[in-house]
Amino acid sequence: MSMDVYEQIAVKIISGQEAIIGPVAVEQAQRVSNLKVNWDKKEVEVGGNKVKVIEDLINKYKELFGQISVEVSKQAAAGLMAQLPANTLQEVLK
Repeated sequence: MSMDVYEQIAVKIISGQEAIIGPVAVEQAQRVSNLKVNWDKKEVEVGGNKVKVIEDLINKYKELFGQISVEVSKQAAAGLMAQLPANTLQEVLK
């Protein structure tokens, strides 16, 4: 399965969070609407408004763990952010 850039970003963010908070990172990701997580294969499917799904994922971690989780998400997704249209996700990653 070939994942698009939003799905790749979601995987990077979940992986980055998992490295710090463990399995709870995956559990939280599974609660995000329009995000289907198959973590055994390290795959996700993003449906609906893909930007909103990624924002929801980042905000889910932020609600639980504060601003530091936003920094983790930003670092995890940094290499892929250049592939997104300008200003996409900029607000949520401040």
